[in-house]
Amino acid sequence: MNKFTFLCLAIGFFLTQAIPLQAQTFSLEAVRSYPFPTELTSSAKGSRIAWSFNEQGKRNVYVAEGPDFTPRKLTSYGEDDGQEITSLAISDDGQWVIYVRGGDHGSNWDDEQPVNVTSSPVPPKVQIWSIPFAGGEAKALAEGEEPVISPKSDRVAFVKGGQIWIAPINGSSAAKSFFNAKGTNGSLEWSPDGSKLAFVCDRKDHAFVGVFTNETTPITWIAPSFSRDRSPRWSPDGKRIVFVRTPGAGGAPDSILARKHQPWSIWTADAASGTASQLWQAPKTLAGSVPTTHGGFNLHWAANDRIVYLSYQDGWPHLYSIASTGGNPLLLTPTPFMAEHITLSPDKKWLVFSGNTGPDKLDIDRRHVIRVPVDKAQMEVLTPGNGLEWTPVVTGDGSTLAMISATAQRPPLPTVMAFAKGTPKVLGQNLIPANFPQNQLVVPKQVTVKAPDGMIVHAQLFEPANGSAKKPALIYVHGGPPRQMLLGWNYSDYYANSYALNQYLASQGFVVLSVNYRLGIGYGYDFHQPAHGGANGASEYQDVRAAAVWLSEQPQVDATRIGIYGGSYGGYLTALALARDSKLFAAGVDIHGVHDWSQQRTISNSSDRFEKIPDAEQAAKVVYESSPISSVSRWTSPVLIIHGDEDRNVRFSQSTDLVQRLEAKGVPMETLVIVDDTHHWMKHTNALKMGNATADYFKRKLMKPRQ
Repeated sequence: MNKFTFLCLAIGFFLTQAIPLQAQTFSLEAVRSYPFPTELTSSAKGSRIAWSFNEQGKRNVYVAEGPDFTPRKLTSYGEDDGQEITSLAISDDGQWVIYVRGGDHGSNWDDEQPVNVTSSPVPPKVQIWSIPFAGGEAKALAEGEEPVISPKSDRVAFVKGGQIWIAPINGSSAAKSFFNAKGTNGSLEWSPDGSKLAFVCDRKDHAFVGVFTNETTPITWIAPSFSRDRSPRWSPDGKRIVFVRTPGAGGAPDSILARKHQPWSIWTADAASGTASQLWQAPKTLAGSVPTTHGGFNLHWAANDRIVYLSYQDGWPHLYSIASTGGNPLLLTPTPFMAEHITLSPDKKWLVFSGNTGPDKLDIDRRHVIRVPVDKAQMEVLTPGNGLEWTPVVTGDGSTLAMISATAQRPPLPTVMAFAKGTPKVLGQNLIPANFPQNQLVVPKQVTVKAPDGMIVHAQLFEPANGSAKKPALIYVHGGPPRQMLLGWNYSDYYANSYALNQYLASQGFVVLSVNYRLGIGYGYDFHQPAHGGANGASEYQDVRAAAVWLSEQPQVDATRIGIYGGSYGGYLTALALARDSKLFAAGVDIHGVHDWSQQRTISNSSDRFEKIPDAEQAAKVVYESSPISSVSRWTSPVLIIHGDEDRNVRFSQSTDLVQRLEAKGVPMETLVIVDDTHHWMKHTNALKMGNATADYFKRKLMKPRQ
């Protein structure tokens, strides 16, 4: 064999070995380049739909219309400026689209305040906009939020400063105050004919449902009481209202640590007189408490004079139906799964929703679209398979089901199919950038782990495709905590970003295990609301630790190179893991986590009241011991702490405080402060900065075997 032949063979061998490795390598920028759809909605008549696309920070409204449903970009915002689009809606006649631009409506406080991620000396506004469905100029109607379009398609009522305002939908004249009512007003609901407006008036320790007719007619207060009333919904004929009643504030000081039933009931009322009567009362059990999943009560007045709602009373968030005249409720969704993203079809005969059920045993870690009649327990899974589908809506003509769908590799996109069932059509696939590494993404595997107390914990395993040597590994812990990571792209933009980062980390050679710890959703009431969870004992940490121990025992994992990362509640659990188990976790990235629960909860008996909280002292001790700060003395592993200083979900001071403690302890630490961005990384480039910093940190700390 001559030298030239040997060289060619060597080069060929090198290429055959190198190509598979390179096939799994891509940048975070590439895997985060996908457009993310939200706010999917439909008109009450016809076949028109609308949604918002976030394309690398440039957020715009898109529309489509049957029968072809070709996507069309309606707005032309061209900057990565952090201005979200929410409250997207189409007028009943299909002629207008409205939306709110600005704010951070996923935050815990100040969600209506402007977000200024560009640090502009002139901050942006939070405004309500309208634009013709056919296309044209978008007009700012007013500063405000929570817009609702009149059924007559001519006016928009909205909230500004806790009061109700009104504006013509075409922007032909300036917005004006609609009416004033003492308190903070919201939850607006037009009557079916558009002549009246129901609303909730929050007066701090109690809340009323009111009905406004016009400027000369006094507001009708619906059965005013010492309770907190909410979620008003009109009957189809506009004569009656159904609403939810919960207790008002007050009562004797009670135990902080004891789990207690949170009562609620459903009432119906005459809209003209305001007289009301109780229709149904939730069982007085822990599971019968106020539901805490997406949409809360999910109350609707449906066809055939049925009231539909969601309750956790049998241990799963299920849908029920009851006659408006009373009687026994009908359980519409009897199998053990979770119903969320629940909407009522325009003819009010069907509930359509997403749920983690289907013919495949792995469906508990997916979402599929389901429908059920409002008066029969005849549930159908419309989109079975190994994909994921969510946020379904039915078009006004009743012929088409629109949803958002994804797979483990293809990112989320709007999708339509015949409501009578058929083949789904994915919209906007041409908007996925050419450099998006769809075929290079791994398909995560379902893993279950048993915690020390016997709780079964689900997780998703991302494994690099190449290499035989033992690899570094990472535990990812989601935030919330009422969230569920899935066997594919997530329906939340925040967790879709996390899914993309997990894919990127796997492409870089890390084994990643994403853990659905207790306190999360999707696995029933006892999992979602466990004893001693969170600040009351951190029982969920044993799930995270058990997952890390399982990971350390896998043959492809180097047990000395296991890291942990997460954001928000995941940041809290990351800090708790590093503080309690630095021998198990070699490094971590704590992204805007909670570190001292006492900053989040007030436990004090220092008032002038004679009555005292019976377990205040014990609760304060438990809260402290559930906080990472209580175990800083045992923290030795290096950590990167990341926080945006405009965070409206976890106060920036949580990280400021921890940094001081770790510096005093001498813990190896790096920090990254992102100025003027919020908890949700409203600016795309800031999300990339956070993700690249996380990946770079783990590469430096874990990629090389420890000596």
